Amino acid sequence: MFRSANARIVTLHGNNMETAAFSDRCFDAKLNNDIHSSKVADGTQSRQAAAEAGGDLGMLLTRSPRGIQPMSPWLSVWLKPGNTIERMLEEHPRRGIWLLAVLGGISGIVTQLISAGWTTELLDWRAIVGVALAGALFGVVGLYLYGLCFRWSGRMFGGRAPAADLRTLVAWGSVPYVASLAICLAILVWLKFFGSAESAVKPEALVVTMQTIAAVLSFWCLIMFLLMVARVQHFGFWRTIASSVVGMLLLLLLLFAFIVPFRTFLFQPFNTPSGSQKPALLVDDYFFVSKYAYGYTHYSLPFSPPLFSGRFWAAEPKRGDIAVFRLPKDTSTDYIKRVVGLPGDRIQMINGELHINGQPVKRERIEDFIDTDDGRTTSVKQWRETLPNGVSYATLDLIDNGFYDNTPVYNVPPGHYFMMGDNRDNSTDSRVMSQVGYVPFENLIGRAEIIFNSIAPRSKSAQPGIRLNRIGMAVR
Repeated sequence: MFRSANARIVTLHGNNMETAAFSDRCFDAKLNNDIHSSKVADGTQSRQAAAEAGGDLGMLLTRSPRGIQPMSPWLSVWLKPGNTIERMLEEHPRRGIWLLAVLGGISGIVTQLISAGWTTELLDWRAIVGVALAGALFGVVGLYLYGLCFRWSGRMFGGRAPAADLRTLVAWGSVPYVASLAICLAILVWLKFFGSAESAVKPEALVVTMQTIAAVLSFWCLIMFLLMVARVQHFGFWRTIASSVVGMLLLLLLLFAFIVPFRTFLFQPFNTPSGSQKPALLVDDYFFVSKYAYGYTHYSLPFSPPLFSGRFWAAEPKRGDIAVFRLPKDTSTDYIKRVVGLPGDRIQMINGELHINGQPVKRERIEDFIDTDDGRTTSVKQWRETLPNGVSYATLDLIDNGFYDNTPVYNVPPGHYFMMGDNRDNSTDSRVMSQVGYVPFENLIGRAEIIFNSIAPRSKSAQPGIRLNRIGMAVR
C-alpha cells in the first residue's frame, strides 16, 4: 500500500475499503495513475486509518488542530473581522449581540457627551442611570434598524444575507466602541479622584485624549464593518462600499421620517442663550417645548413655509405659561417669555410690581437668588409672584426703580398676548413695544416643559460643567 502524507479515504464497505489517494498538487498526475485501491483487515482498522487521515471533510473545515484552541472572537475581531464574523455566524450567531448593542449604544452617548463638555459629571449616579437607560434603548433599536436597512441595501446589489446575520455583524462591529467606553471611563475615574489643576497631566489634555481615542476607534469600527459586510454578503470592494453607503442613506431616511414628525407635532428642543428668564431658565439650559400644547400654525413646520394661516386644533395659553414664540418684528427669531396678559387685559408695572386689570399681583420677598453664570457669585433680590389663576413663580429684581419698573398701561388687543421675562430688569419683552410688543396667537410655538441638559458657561475661573441637578426639572 502506498500512503501519501495527505491520503484521503473515500469509501468504507464491510472488511474491504476502496481508497483514492490525492497527494500534493505536484504529484497528482502520478498518483492518479499508480494508486487505485488498498485493503485493510477489518472495519476497526479502517476507522483508525480514517482518523489518521484526518476524518471527513466537515471535520477538516470546522475543527482546529488537536491541542490548539481558536482565538477568542473578542480578540480576533480586531485583526481578522471577516474570519471572526464568519465563525460566529456558523457557531454562535446570537451570542452576545444584545450586550454588545447596549454597550455600543452607551459608548456612542458617552462619546457625544464628552464632546459636548461632560467630564467627571458622567460618574454621577444620575448620569450613569440616564446614560445606561438611553444607551440600552438606542443600542437595541439601532441594532434592528441597521439590520433592516443593510438587508435592503444588500439585496439591491445581489447580497442574500438575512437581517439576523446583519444584526450580528453590526453588534460585533461595535467592539471598538466598547473598548473606547472602557478607556474613557478609566480616564474619567482618574480625573475625578486624582486630576487637579496642579497635577502634571492637565484635565484638558485628558479630555482631548479621550476625544482622539474615540475618533480613532470609531474609524476602526467603520473598517471592521466594511470587511464584515464583504465577507457576509460575498461582495467585492465596490459593491461593499456602494451597499454600505446606500444602507446609511436608508437609515438616515428612516430617522428623518421619525424625527421630523416628532419635532413638528410633539416636542422640539430649544436652549436659552440669555438670562432673561432667570431663575426658571438659566443660560444654556436645554429644554423640550410641547408643540401640541397650543395647536399648530405654519410656524410649527420646519422652515415655517407660509402654507396656511391661522391655527389648527387651537388651545389658548394659560396665564403663567412659559412659551416660545416667533418675534412679531422678526419672525425668524424665537423668544421665550412668560404669558402674563391675555387678550383684553390691561397690564402695567408700578414701582416694580405687576398690575393686571388694575389689581396688583400678589408678591412676597423670598431668599436671594445666587447667580454664578459669569464666574462670580452674585446675590440678587428674589420675589415670588402669584397670578390671579394661582400660578406662582419666582422673579428677580436686579436694581430698584429700573427702566421698566414703571410703565404706561398696555391694553392687550384681541388675539394677542403680553409676554414678560422673569428677570424683570434684564428682559426685552412686551413692555418694549418697538422690539417685541403684543404677540399674536399665531406666533406661539409651544409651551416649555422639561430641561434635558444644562451646561454652566465657561468663565475665567472655571471650565464648562454640567448642572446635573437641573436635568429632568420641569419648567414652571
